[in-house]
Amino acid sequence: MRLTLPLGPSLTAGCILPVLVTAWLPAPVQAETRVAPVTVASGLASPWGLAFLPGGGYLVTERDGVLKFVAENGSQSVVSGGPKVAAAGQGGLLDIALAPDFQDTRELYMTFSESSPVGAGTSLFRARLEGEAGSFRLTEGKTVFSGNNRTSGGRHFGSRIAFARDGTIFITAGERGEGERAQNPDNHGGSVLRLTRDGGVPEDNPFAGKPGYQPEIWSMGHRNPQGAAIHPETGQLWTVEHGARGGDEINLPQAGKNYGWPVISYGRHYTFLPIGEGTHKEGMEQPLYSWDPSIAPSGMAFVTSTVYPGWEGSLLIGALAGQHLSRLSLKGDEITGEETLLEDFGERIRDVRQGPDGKIYLLTDSDDGRLIRLDVM
Repeated sequence: MRLTLPLGPSLTAGCILPVLVTAWLPAPVQAETRVAPVTVASGLASPWGLAFLPGGGYLVTERDGVLKFVAENGSQSVVSGGPKVAAAGQGGLLDIALAPDFQDTRELYMTFSESSPVGAGTSLFRARLEGEAGSFRLTEGKTVFSGNNRTSGGRHFGSRIAFARDGTIFITAGERGEGERAQNPDNHGGSVLRLTRDGGVPEDNPFAGKPGYQPEIWSMGHRNPQGAAIHPETGQLWTVEHGARGGDEINLPQAGKNYGWPVISYGRHYTFLPIGEGTHKEGMEQPLYSWDPSIAPSGMAFVTSTVYPGWEGSLLIGALAGQHLSRLSLKGDEITGEETLLEDFGERIRDVRQGPDGKIYLLTDSDDGRLIRLDVM
């Protein structure tokens, strides 16, 4: 049974948004940690993805196609050598992730919207970072995967990157505003994809070698997943995706499974009309957690540090429309409660990351976007 339960007061004395949950939820344990957002850098043009360099400083993607190095003092410089992007609507230069062996290989990956004669789709770019702070450049750049979720318009590209423990790469691909793609096994749209580091197909992918299926697909039936993270203890992939009017959801994508969009959903169309066939259908998976009304989730990170008392083991998710940070309490794979943070901050939160210093960093989504660090008050 699914219940809509408003939970107790947030850490910042804001109101909790009603949430839809897959089981009864007790009130979360209230941590006494208060946080203050501190601006590390401003003047970023619709920043989308964030990575931390081992020697200090940050790499930030801007949706118009620019990759920037941001020093710890907030100064910025452009990193040359990135891909040519189709920057329109929600498309552009999107997520960024350092390879697990970056210290040795200097290899990094970025997702972006790639143009073609039939429209733009979600693609993956690989390059090496060379040079020094203030004069970094990308070399050996190559688009190693090009999704066929191509169409005109600028909606629903996904698109997060997560490295699995076995070294393969998960990327999320939106259905480009055409829901039927998410149920078409021959289309990368509305899917979680699993690739090798050179953009190839892992032999144990669920649809590898199956006629009529794109072999890169790991799971299907997704709408527009803009958050992905690997659970630090289990190694399981977690994703969060946009619903329509309601129906934002967290999933734990499993190999070969179908997560229902647009056949089943807990949301409604923007016209308020029902979506698909209801909320359940045999052969389609239920979300772990969902929101109604929508918060427009983007970016997610597990908290493993002890910097924030009471937060260790939590899951953080940014909200664009909701303009807040959601902290979800976990017990294994069960979500036991939600607290809404930074409601008074008044910013669309695009990305959420835990830094090597154990602190939480955010990107705000605007023409004058900011890199934010959360300090304990």
